[in-house]
Parts: sequence; C-alpha cells; structure tokens
Amino acid sequence: MDIQRSKEQAFGLAFAGAWSRIEKRLDHSLGAVRGISLAEFRILRALGDAPNAQASRVELADRVGLTPSGVTRALRPMEKLGIVSTLRSKRDARLAIAALTPAGRELLNDASGVVDDAMALALRRAPAAAGRVDELIELLDDLGR
Repeated sequence: MDIQRSKEQAFGLAFAGAWSRIEKRLDHSLGAVRGISLAEFRILRALGDAPNAQASRVELADRVGLTPSGVTRALRPMEKLGIVSTLRSKRDARLAIAALTPAGRELLNDASGVVDDAMALALRRAPAAAGRVDELIELLDDLGR
C-alpha cells in the first residue's frame, strides 16, 4: 500500500530534519566550548540585539520562541553566573528587565564565534546552500512569519 507524500510534507520533514541536525551540532559545540546551550545562546543573542542590551522576559520570549516562564527559568542560572542581571522597569516596578552584564557580552562574543565556526562547517558540507546563504536567510525569515 503506497501512502502518498505531498511536496508540503516532504518540505516539512526535510526542514525538521535539517533543523534537528543543525540544532544538535550547535548545542554540542556551544556546550563543549563555552558551556552554554543553544537556547541560552539564543537568549544572549536576543539581549545583545536589543536596545541597550536589555529586554523584558515577554520580549525575549517572542524573539526566541519560548514562553515568558521558560525564559525566566533559563535566565535564573545565567543570573547566578553573572551573565545577565535583572533590572526593574522605571515605568512599571512589576516589570523585570533582563540585561547583559559585561561578562555576558564577553560570553556572547565568544559564543558567536563558536556558532560562526559550526555553521561555516555545515555550509562547507552543503555547497549548494553555501552559495545561497543570503537567499536562504530571506526565505526562512519569510517562512517564519
């Protein structure tokens, strides 16, 4: 019995498989070299990209695809390590703002190099994709909307 696989299914499965392999490589590389997970790197990257390297937990959750409580759980150990700090909003004392510390900025810079190296290796293994990185970024941004 042949069960048809649509082009959409093939795309979804290929995309999920590629992401799974990339996620494992990045998570392993970041953990081995800098001692952080990919999820932690994504939070650091989102903070680094935010104005004044500060963002609310809700803003971070939107940027990295976690729930606000998931972001809060991820930030706690990072705070204990001195990578991020929590500030209170000047407008609303109930609002907690996460901020990169100098140590967090240094870690983000180092970890960014690890991600660059891991992705450069992945692109060397996929020469058809390597020549179209800008196009792929644009397509993935469009797909994620």
